[in-house]
Amino acid sequence: MSIQLITFDLDDTLWDTAPVIVSAEAVLRDWLAANAPSLGAVPVEHLYAIRERVVQAEPTLKHRISALRRRVLFHALEDVGYSEAHARELANEGFEVFLHARHQIEIFPEVQPVLELLRHHYTLGVVTNGNADVRRLGLADYFKFALCAEDLGIGKPDPAPFLEALRQGEVDAGAAVHIGDHPGDDIAGAQRAGLRAVWFNPQGKAWEAEGRPDAEIQRLSQLPDVLARWR
Repeated sequence: MSIQLITFDLDDTLWDTAPVIVSAEAVLRDWLAANAPSLGAVPVEHLYAIRERVVQAEPTLKHRISALRRRVLFHALEDVGYSEAHARELANEGFEVFLHARHQIEIFPEVQPVLELLRHHYTLGVVTNGNADVRRLGLADYFKFALCAEDLGIGKPDPAPFLEALRQGEVDAGAAVHIGDHPGDDIAGAQRAGLRAVWFNPQGKAWEAEGRPDAEIQRLSQLPDVLARWR
């Protein structure tokens, strides 16, 4: 069966995520220093401890990373003496500061030319566990849908997000392929739902997981040739 639907992971597939997260964390720290001085330079270990406590109390937050980050900020602020209302207000404002900085992304240069080429021949979609929003990045017009674990309440590698992608793309699994960098979340998850899976591996790492991807690329510009071989 020929490919009709292509779904893409976002973080570390369409851009390099680590630098932007490090920068966004720094922006948030500076904002908190100016707007919530009582919090001070809270050790990251303390935030991790709060995160573990929150996730244990409400396991579904594991897949709702925006809500989880807000909740961790709220508890950290409340722990140092801010009232519940003030801590909630600061947590919400701080998260928006972080989210804005989190979207200051440098998209890989080949992404838009490849998406522009593919959109004329395939239905394109997004399946992500992250909280990047393609609408804020000027990429929304390329995609029929964007599925986020936060909205679905469940994330990759569970088959559910991929099955929802098939439903929204109106295709059977045999006519779909997912592109992503993570051997478990992207490759194993997609294959478990019956899709083909292309491993985006820009650093040329050795495959160390079980099974194998259906194809491997080091640049997104190689994807059209992979798809052509499957016609």
